Amino acid sequence: MDIFFPIKLLADWLTYSILVITPKTLLAEAVNFFIYDSIKIFILMAVIIFAVSIIRSYLPPEKIRSILSHKNKYAGNVIASLLGIITPFCSCSAIPLFLGFIQAGVPLGTTFSFLVASPMINEVALVLLLGMFGWKIALIYIVSGLIIAIFSGIIIGKMKVESLVEPFVYENTINGNVDLPTTTRNERIAYAKNYTLDILKKVWIYILIGIGIGAWIHGYVPADFLAQYAGSDKWYAVPLAVLIGIPLYSNAAGIIPLVSVLTEKGVSMGTTLAFMMSVTALSLPEFMILKRVMKIKLIFIFAGIVGMGIIFTGYLFNLVL
Repeated sequence: MDIFFPIKLLADWLTYSILVITPKTLLAEAVNFFIYDSIKIFILMAVIIFAVSIIRSYLPPEKIRSILSHKNKYAGNVIASLLGIITPFCSCSAIPLFLGFIQAGVPLGTTFSFLVASPMINEVALVLLLGMFGWKIALIYIVSGLIIAIFSGIIIGKMKVESLVEPFVYENTINGNVDLPTTTRNERIAYAKNYTLDILKKVWIYILIGIGIGAWIHGYVPADFLAQYAGSDKWYAVPLAVLIGIPLYSNAAGIIPLVSVLTEKGVSMGTTLAFMMSVTALSLPEFMILKRVMKIKLIFIFAGIVGMGIIFTGYLFNLVL
């Protein structure tokens, strides 16, 4: 039995009995989709973010820097990318993270692996993909994001581009381990509760906007319209999706509801995931923030390497899915 079936019954009751919308109309399809997805996503997010934030409470930034600064550079890229999954940071955190990692002695390539993985792979994206597409697509999303983050960091590390980082970044380098205060179970639960509420407060509007747009597409856009221009047989679909995603400012919470509807309307999975990854990992606002700590050339190198990885992943998904 579908675990979301009670939510479907609730959405049907609200749509047809409370709002009294005529069934099987375009409006009914759109409204029912909006109610169902909104309830399901918020429930999933609250449960999963709370669980992940408990794990995150054991890995504050100070401990992450301590771990990564003492690892082999390739192992560091892998660990940094894995930590990026459970320690998601928004673009506004880019500068303090970048400064903290470099000043703690973390190699530049390892730092970039974390900066790629952190926004690209996060618990919000994972729970939404899991709820909408199942574990296989969610697993593919995680693996592909990890591969892009790991190899992007390794490539940047081998390019020896430390000279493209602003000199002040290397000042006040931290030596030695960081002592962290102990935290009780009740404090971790309180942290998880506050963190979950904080995340929901920050992303709820993006979720509703994303679901709203998705609901409109679901109800009113013909099934073959988008597939005609962005189907897997169109060679330009993936790079075009990446280019469109770069200037957009959103997060996984606002994008994944669109991913669900776009795939439903015939847009290939690889193209929609490439679009989502470009929005979260190659956001223009983040580049503008990072301009304060690195030269434009390094930003272009970073964007080019990650962008090529996303495009390759999009084509690969379109080929195998």
